[in-house]
Amino acid sequence: MRNENGTQHHRILAQNPESRETLTKTKTQTQHCTQKNPSTIASSQSTSSNYMLPRKRGVGGEVETKQEGEGVETTTSHQIISIETTLTKKHCAVAATTTTTERNNTKGNDNNNNKAISDSGDTSASAAEEPSIMALGNGASTDIDEDLHSRQLAVYGRETMRRLFASNVLVSGMQGLGAEIAKNLVLAGVKSVTLHDDGVVELWDLSGNFIFSEDDVGKNRALASVQKLQELNNAVVISTLTSELTKEQLSDFQVVVFTDISLEKAIEFDDYCRNHQPPISFIKSEVRGLFGSVFCDFGPEFTVFDVDGEDPHTGIIASISNDNPALVSCVDDERLEFQDGDLVVFSEVNGMTELNDGKPRKVKNARPYSFAIEEDTTQYAAYVKGGIVTQVKQPKVLNFKPLQEALRDPGDFLLSDFSKFDRPPLLHLAFQALDKFILEFGRFPVAGSEDDAQKFISLVIGINDTLSDGRLEAIDQNLLRHFASGARAVLNPMAAMFGGIVGQEVVKACSGKFHPLFQFFYFDSVESLPTEPLHPSDLKPLNSRYDAQISVFGSKLQKNLEDAKVFIVGSGALGCEFLKNLALMGVSCNKQGKLTITDDDVIEKSNLSRQFLFRDWNIGQAKSTVAASAAGLINPHLNIEALQNRASPETENVFDDTFWENLNVVINALDNVNARLYIDQRCLYFQKPLLESGTLGTKCNTQMVIPHLTENYGASRDPPEKQAPMCTVHSFPHNIDHCLTWARSEFEGLLEKTPAEVNAYLINPNEYTSAMKNAGDAQARDNLERVLECLDKEKCEAFQDCIEWARLKFEDYFANRVKQLTYTFPEDATTSNGTPFWSAPKRFPRPLQFSVDDLSHLYFIMAASVLRAETFGIPIPDWVKSPSKMADAVNKVIVPDFQPRKGVKIETDEKANTLSASSIDDAAVIDELIMKLEECQNQLPQGFKMNPIQFEKDDDTNYHMDLIAGLANMRARNYGIPEVDKLKAKFIAGRIIPAIATATAMATGLVCLELYKVIDGGHKLEDYRNTFANLALPLFSIAEPVPPKLIKHKDLSWTVWDRWILKDNPTLRELLQWLKEKDLNAYSISYGSCLLYNSIFPKHRERMDKKLVDLAREVAKADLPPYRRHLDVVVACEDDDDNDIDIPQVSVYFR
Repeated sequence: MRNENGTQHHRILAQNPESRETLTKTKTQTQHCTQKNPSTIASSQSTSSNYMLPRKRGVGGEVETKQEGEGVETTTSHQIISIETTLTKKHCAVAATTTTTERNNTKGNDNNNNKAISDSGDTSASAAEEPSIMALGNGASTDIDEDLHSRQLAVYGRETMRRLFASNVLVSGMQGLGAEIAKNLVLAGVKSVTLHDDGVVELWDLSGNFIFSEDDVGKNRALASVQKLQELNNAVVISTLTSELTKEQLSDFQVVVFTDISLEKAIEFDDYCRNHQPPISFIKSEVRGLFGSVFCDFGPEFTVFDVDGEDPHTGIIASISNDNPALVSCVDDERLEFQDGDLVVFSEVNGMTELNDGKPRKVKNARPYSFAIEEDTTQYAAYVKGGIVTQVKQPKVLNFKPLQEALRDPGDFLLSDFSKFDRPPLLHLAFQALDKFILEFGRFPVAGSEDDAQKFISLVIGINDTLSDGRLEAIDQNLLRHFASGARAVLNPMAAMFGGIVGQEVVKACSGKFHPLFQFFYFDSVESLPTEPLHPSDLKPLNSRYDAQISVFGSKLQKNLEDAKVFIVGSGALGCEFLKNLALMGVSCNKQGKLTITDDDVIEKSNLSRQFLFRDWNIGQAKSTVAASAAGLINPHLNIEALQNRASPETENVFDDTFWENLNVVINALDNVNARLYIDQRCLYFQKPLLESGTLGTKCNTQMVIPHLTENYGASRDPPEKQAPMCTVHSFPHNIDHCLTWARSEFEGLLEKTPAEVNAYLINPNEYTSAMKNAGDAQARDNLERVLECLDKEKCEAFQDCIEWARLKFEDYFANRVKQLTYTFPEDATTSNGTPFWSAPKRFPRPLQFSVDDLSHLYFIMAASVLRAETFGIPIPDWVKSPSKMADAVNKVIVPDFQPRKGVKIETDEKANTLSASSIDDAAVIDELIMKLEECQNQLPQGFKMNPIQFEKDDDTNYHMDLIAGLANMRARNYGIPEVDKLKAKFIAGRIIPAIATATAMATGLVCLELYKVIDGGHKLEDYRNTFANLALPLFSIAEPVPPKLIKHKDLSWTVWDRWILKDNPTLRELLQWLKEKDLNAYSISYGSCLLYNSIFPKHRERMDKKLVDLAREVAKADLPPYRRHLDVVVACEDDDDNDIDIPQVSVYFR
């Protein structure tokens, strides 16, 4: 399948050491990122001196801080309060801080993720100051900037974010990998990142590190990194250590990451971290040329609170048997996702109420719509109806081995590429041998040196010979030569990929969210090397910023990279990462090369937590322009052009034939399927490689589309996502998604569509009413009724009118409609076949009784009245957030009694797609409505118009999400559905795509490893790799792309990549004859949607000697602009046996 973001789904087995979980592959959407102005960087920042490390947090929320520059210590208690939905109880988030000042001056030591975040007691609101309705209704914690972190919150949730905000991380080794890890952690918003490196910047580093410039050469790497990392997020304290580390210094951190450390030192530090109380999580990672490794040790006992990050699976019960074991059947609304061994709890079961005790029960014999539970229900009461079954997610305790023991007995390696299942054990030895080589010779092996390669291979063989268990029978010496030759180089794509992986492991260590990597992961991409053998002279440094890359790929490929003409489509999170990677790789970095990037979007605040080339002062500016400027600072040689055009059929005058023909490769960085499909068709047409990728939360997907080698992106399509029937959403919701879909629809109807209809009428009444008369249907009648209602019965002239409107809407939505529904279908109603009408999944609703003492009711009235006032241009009074004054105003509203009516039709057909019923007297009703509208119009002030409100989810001050959450939660309350807070409502109603920087970084790193192959140009299908990965599990599934479907006819064969070209402006007869020579009989030729020729129409034979271009102009009214040199026709053919033959598209060149 393929989701709205773009990726194909397939079933994969996760390779966790202790669990095998079935996953779905998703195709994805781009994301964006947030940073701050350097002028506001905390005054304590310094690039010339190290930071003093504050002491660890004491128990109970007290923080001990050692004042910088003073010899005395002061202890300060901090209390962090977040307003909740009740007046008196407020939760104290010990692990979170609310001000930059506190975060900049303290470092907590909640090392162990097992420490729960606890309440620190109740506090009372001041009696003298009435809290606002806004604060009471929000229910959101004040310690997280939800505008900034909304996409990340959708992945992690508030609890994990608070734990991140309390975590101090050390990153040691600030070459390319360290810089990528630090970048991802700063964007994620950990409390502090301390950078350690005692080395200085070399020109060699510029090939893999986006932070450094040539001006930084000779400076300490850690100090040179501070300012640019600080710009990414001012809420994170960034400090440095520039001398040799001691193990005692590690006690200041919850997680320590080492990217350039000897094994001896790593073992010493790992032992210290394990024995520390609480344990400190230890991560060691390296990238050496095209080889990489990660090792994790999170201590003797590490608790994972949520192994996969997925919501608990649920099912709606249809029946439960009185058996041993009991069989539970669920409605066939959706397939169950339970697996044998899962624990579930039951609720809302009628009849067999013994199961409603909250006790977890184990699933067995799981099927798509049923399962058994290990329980004897023979003596239980008989099941009657109803019930929800919900998965209980269990914590998991992992026992990590120390590094010294894991080196000898590594256990199961995390596999990524199943064609290389024997590779990890060899790389396990290779990384140990490299450590020995450096220890013995004081340097890395020289690129291309056969002598050094032999020394390295001897070390590997020596280590292998010492093994008793796990000794390798065969050693791939050619692979080890590649390892040794590139060992000194930190390549940017490898750093980006491993920076994403390690960054995610740090988040896991800080929070207990997602399953850690357990414990070794090895990866290589030797297929990225040029297909032609490299001579040692090709690998010699040229005293350039690309020397590290040249030492792996040679100077010829480097020149090809610099000459490349590349098109990046999209400049969001993926686009920013791609620009950074390509700038460091030297792509399009000379006069012959050119990088074109386009994006028609502008920067928003929510982008800044992922789209790391943007800063907060860029908000509102064009993404592509800002990103291109930032990439130019990374590499001043980058030849880049930024455009603000959406790549679409409407802009083919910009992205014309010449533009496409000159490209070497296209890189997609898009966020929707339709745009991807369009670019895919363009690449097919012009036969250009397309590198496709996307992310969805912790998942990422890459797909290589290579001319004539692989299938194209659009070769496989997902079925459309299942939509809830309209009658379910309108009258029979059974989950919060239904309620939020309804709420979003009502919001748009009340505040956008109806005011827009009113304005359409007022701008030109005669034209509008004529159109309605001509339509004469139920939709036209409904439009007129809404316009009349808005200008007559529901017209607002003062804010009190808006309050009255909101109060009556509450009564209509949550009381009267429910009373009418339950009058039409009582609780004991049956269907025509005698079964209960209110059987699963339907839920019987109860009307709400409005009360000014219920703050959620008042909150709904406030949000609705404010937005109603906005549509009418009515000023909003200052007292609107006062509960007592709002209650007084609401109490003035007279609410008429409601009497249910007989004969009201309520749609129950799941196939119905409209709720407006047609009537034979629609035309007469429309005439009457138009007369009434004319009367209303005469009473309106001169120039009156309404202000339609377009839904905007990312502005928390505009009341949009407040109203939608209020609508949805009141409706949920009607139907006994669990309610959600505003943030969760925003995710669902705003259709927010979960996104994090780590998955984006990994995806772009993987794509750029493929880019080497594309630019080299000589690689076969088996050299390319598509990837699906889920960092939460973690799971990596890397495989060859699928070849294109081959069609054969006689001695001809072709694929979707082929295009048949006719030049010299042919006639229709010449085209038919040309096909006949291929034993193909054309019976239909079309251009666009117009038929140029069909053999069954005798008159079409008169067109035989006309030029095809003239036919297109005459028959299809084709507009062929001067830049267009050809037109494309679709030809339907059959062979001599009347079998249809699917031939390639035919391009006819007329200029």
